[in-house]
Amino acid sequence: MTDDTDYIPPRVWTWDKASGGTFASINRPIAGPTHEKALPVGRHPLQLYSLGTPNGQKVTIMLEELLALGHAGAEYDAWLIRIGEGDQFGSGFVDINPNSKIPALMDRSGATPVRVFESGAILLYLAEKFDAFLPKEQPARAETLSWLFWQMGSAPFLGGGFGHFYAYAPTKLEYPINRYAMEVKRQLDVLDRRLAENEFVAGAEYTIADMAIWPWYGGLVKGWQYGAAEFLSVQDYRDVLRWADQVFARPAVRRGRKVNRTSGALSDQLHERHDASDFDTKTQDRITDAP
Repeated sequence: MTDDTDYIPPRVWTWDKASGGTFASINRPIAGPTHEKALPVGRHPLQLYSLGTPNGQKVTIMLEELLALGHAGAEYDAWLIRIGEGDQFGSGFVDINPNSKIPALMDRSGATPVRVFESGAILLYLAEKFDAFLPKEQPARAETLSWLFWQMGSAPFLGGGFGHFYAYAPTKLEYPINRYAMEVKRQLDVLDRRLAENEFVAGAEYTIADMAIWPWYGGLVKGWQYGAAEFLSVQDYRDVLRWADQVFARPAVRRGRKVNRTSGALSDQLHERHDASDFDTKTQDRITDAP
């Protein structure tokens, strides 16, 4: 392996606004709002503020699956948070999620509104609220939660590690790409071995664990993440591919994947979702002023 850089860390780190690659304009080393901006509120009890990234897709898939089961209380308004434009630093959003990351959820169904942030926490909250997609009995419940938290701990290596250095960093550096590619392939092997013996990640049932893992790792093997399918030889993970196709065949997954999306085919972009009929009338290909 060749040396990538002669960079020597200083004794004390200071922020260089010009560094950071693709996301330099929105990354900063401090928290809190940058501007005053109230969030819109729709007519449904559940108000989701998000973007159709893998983390955002987890929640919209869950909500669409709940609606498919007949849980009318899972109706929701999904508002678009354009993170590239800094919407996540508006005062209203920071009030819901002090970490300024999507997705963020407000449940206004009770006397006191409840805020929930972090995608895994939202999945668990909704599963418990509607008594769905989370087994009640042990050991199935523990297995589901273990895989849910496996995703929460593993995906940063895929997105913030591999994805950043492979697709978004201002220069291609051999060491970090090799380091994170190795880890992502190890994670894919973990999943592949698990799915070789089980229909779904947590066992025989489709659960919130699948909803959490699929947008990241299912999307990766289907070629939607970072254009890295060939680089990572995803064809070697046959059971992950089988599972990825099986989950994607679910109508609720296909709907959830469209909500708050701003990239890809216009027919797959539903910037805001306020009613089930929006999938038929308000995707970007059906809006006359679509870009």
